[in-house]
Amino acid sequence: MRYPVGDGHERFRFGVALHVGKLLYGNIGGGNRLDFTCIGPAVNLAARLEKIAGRLHRTIVASADFAQHCACGWSDLGEFPIAGFAKAERVYGLPDEASA
Repeated sequence: MRYPVGDGHERFRFGVALHVGKLLYGNIGGGNRLDFTCIGPAVNLAARLEKIAGRLHRTIVASADFAQHCACGWSDLGEFPIAGFAKAERVYGLPDEASA
């Protein structure tokens, strides 16, 4: 999304979701169209966490697995149901980034 700024420039707002897990990657497709992609539950979870980042107006969110491996003082943002997953996922954010 683009947001206008008072000085005439535009600012971009983005969200990043951090997660660790196993995935499959490689070229998928045929001779006329070949794409490099990643697939698997870890990729699906990261994509869904990215949407949660947007809903929470956060730039960066992390899964519990990522926060456990990267101890940098994450703030617990709560548990959220994740479409396609059996259980809710605890989500963490940067402590110096307040929700808008």
